[in-house]
Amino acid sequence: MTDDTHLLTLQNQLAQMQAQIEALESEKQSWQTEKEAFKEDKVEMQTRIDHLLAELKLSKSQKYGRKSEKAPRGTFNEAEQHKTSEAPQHHKKGKQLLAEHFEREEVEHTLTELACTCCGEQMHHCGSEDSEQVKIIPAKISVIKHKQFKYACRHCEHEELSSKIITAPKPAQPIPGSMASPEALSAVVTAKYCDALPLYRLVDIFERGGLSLSRGTLANWCIKAGNLIKPLVKAMQRHLLGEHSLCADETRVQVLDEGENPSSNSQMWVYRSNEVSKQVVVIYDYQAGRSRACAEEFLAGYQGYLQCDGYSVYEGIEGVIPVGCWAHARRKYDEALKAESKNKGRAHKAISFISQLYKIETQAKNKKLSPQARYQLRQEKALPILTKFKVWLDETSDKVTAGSYIGKAIKYNVNQWHKLIRYVEDGHLGIDNNITERDIRPFTTGRKNWLFSKSINGAQASATLYSIVMTCRANDINPYYYFQHLFKILPARQSDDDDFTDLMPWNVQLDFDYS
Repeated sequence: MTDDTHLLTLQNQLAQMQAQIEALESEKQSWQTEKEAFKEDKVEMQTRIDHLLAELKLSKSQKYGRKSEKAPRGTFNEAEQHKTSEAPQHHKKGKQLLAEHFEREEVEHTLTELACTCCGEQMHHCGSEDSEQVKIIPAKISVIKHKQFKYACRHCEHEELSSKIITAPKPAQPIPGSMASPEALSAVVTAKYCDALPLYRLVDIFERGGLSLSRGTLANWCIKAGNLIKPLVKAMQRHLLGEHSLCADETRVQVLDEGENPSSNSQMWVYRSNEVSKQVVVIYDYQAGRSRACAEEFLAGYQGYLQCDGYSVYEGIEGVIPVGCWAHARRKYDEALKAESKNKGRAHKAISFISQLYKIETQAKNKKLSPQARYQLRQEKALPILTKFKVWLDETSDKVTAGSYIGKAIKYNVNQWHKLIRYVEDGHLGIDNNITERDIRPFTTGRKNWLFSKSINGAQASATLYSIVMTCRANDINPYYYFQHLFKILPARQSDDDDFTDLMPWNVQLDFDYS
């Protein structure tokens, strides 16, 4: 073999080896790519598993754990490092004193044998030992018999071709031609909308008292009672929209006759006065949807602040300045605390900042500060805390996983920041929207019992009657007696020009009949 032939053979072998090396390099690169992909999949899968475990942990906590968001006793809180000088309060001991307005009947207990056990002589009365018990008689039912006397003129009877018979009128009734008296209507609507009793339970209660009424009759009474009170609620709405600042929230309600799908949810919107208002109004507004148009319709013409949650429909309404809710922000950190064990430090840190803000609000409340004084206190003490909190949020937001509970909590806090800090601009504003959530809770409690409304008219009547019940609660008024007063007065007051000022809860003097 010549040298040239040998060289050519070596070159061919070298080329083959080079091709093999390149193939191996390509295969190595392919395996490396697959390895990186597997690593990414593993990280993504682990993140997904951690998130699912966090969801499971939070679900168990919500189902079986404490429902309150308050920190348990003994939990360290930076906002409470300094011990308070106030002495601990203890519950009063002894029997509760019964109110004087209750009717009292005396039962005397005497000895039948007055001979002294020591000497046999007669004993004499020397005083008494008094104690009281409560006596409750359920559902006292009675009948009002209206007797309208008729009058005729004897002169006309003898001298004229005809004579008129005039019947003495009776007061205008809340439901003309119905057996429902103002007291009966008040009892029914108070039981349903204040005590969350479904109508079928009321039917059973009245049946035990000897009165047979159908559920359909009671439902009809509620709808007509709502229609009767609607003009007053409209006047209360006008009063509400003239206030300095408002609060709003919404919750679902199912109405069977609403739309083609009976299982679809409509909405019950709730608007109320701010927490420092002296003439508090709470209005329930039934709507078929949850769009911005629903809020715009109710708030038409209003100019001012609106305390609400992070729902976007409240933004962009003409004249309305949304104010955020720190309770919602804190709740998300509380969920992160329950769900994720790895990020408890960050969740505790955020909750600590928010606790410091609430401690300032507690000081203002305990000192009963005016709105102006509360504004000054917030500017002096709350603003520095908010500044530090914002710096911490900006630094931490890039260090957490976006899809984690702590990541979502921080993202919510950052996105809502411009609304969350607005409460320090005005002393009339609250730090959260909890007062509205408390006003919506009786509705959600009642909804667990009666589940749904049959008709749109029923849902609208419920909104009207809940408005009265919750406005009464906010003004510390007994709703039964207020309803009774309205059902006696309103039947003769259905003029469109009536402003109903004298019937507003803060202008009504109710004479309670406790007999």
